[in-house]
Amino acid sequence: MPPNIVLVTGVAGELGSRLLARLGNNPDLERVIGVDTSPPRPEILRRLGHAEFVRADIRNPLIAKIISSAKVDTVVHASTSAHPPGPSRRLTVKEVNVIGTMRLLAACQRSPLVRKLVVKSSAAVYGASARSPAVFTEDSELIPTSATGYAKDAVEMEGYVRGLVRRRPDITVTLGRFANIIGPEVDTVLARYFAMPFVPTVLGFDARLQLLHSSDALAVLECATLEDRPGVFNVAADGVLTLSQAIRRSGRIELPVPRSVMPSLGKVLRSARLVDFSADQVRLLNFGRVVDTTRLKKEFGYTPRWTTREAFDDYIVGRGLRPIVDGERVADLVASVSGRRAE
Repeated sequence: MPPNIVLVTGVAGELGSRLLARLGNNPDLERVIGVDTSPPRPEILRRLGHAEFVRADIRNPLIAKIISSAKVDTVVHASTSAHPPGPSRRLTVKEVNVIGTMRLLAACQRSPLVRKLVVKSSAAVYGASARSPAVFTEDSELIPTSATGYAKDAVEMEGYVRGLVRRRPDITVTLGRFANIIGPEVDTVLARYFAMPFVPTVLGFDARLQLLHSSDALAVLECATLEDRPGVFNVAADGVLTLSQAIRRSGRIELPVPRSVMPSLGKVLRSARLVDFSADQVRLLNFGRVVDTTRLKKEFGYTPRWTTREAFDDYIVGRGLRPIVDGERVADLVASVSGRRAE
């Protein structure tokens, strides 16, 4: 049964706001409501169509009244954050991720009209370590990299979603575990990381990175909202880039540092308000993370338009990043030196 009245959380963020605008211009939807503690950007507000913004905090029980009074039948939870791009208050983010999700799901459970829930989660729930499998499937064990990090929030949130499924089996639930999102307009940890002229890396490691273009992330959320696609799905682009390849493509200068130095360096970057370099991100740069997207393509029915390499290149062009060094010349030089050593 198609949706009629949709509520979207996290509309102050890039992905949530673009989804609100997309749904707000869909004539088949009677009403579209976006909620957040602050409004979307002005350029998004100008093209909302018939969508409306309601200033509300999902941590507040008032969210249940909004869902009930508006007779919402479809809820899209897009406000969760696995890796805040810049320095942020850890307690506040955790409250939105965990307490906010609890309040929202409790409201969904109590409302007899809610029949669909779409949740944006993160592939960070799989963790990253030397013992990680080469490729994670949706059935892989969830092992966040730390007991207090943002990825741990996502694991807790998914536990609440599973609880709702048990209590309200009549609700169609779609949960997407999104890879690191990148694109010309989104503000993410990796977007800030690769924009720095000197990019710190862990000495002796060259992680495999799998990305997701923001337009593909938006398309998956929209499809899950408008059509019934129940289940858990890894959402990521095809292909991978090693960290060194990505740095060369962006024309940045790699700055290898010992692994023991990275936590201190992360604090410096946070203090300088450049990027929130958490322990989860350090582990990702150590070991990388790649997920299997077979279920996304075959069961969900969506194949990402952008590969990891294409998504990264679009980010470089869209951000107007000017190379500090010629990446191709550096790669040729490295290959030449390696060849001589081999001889």
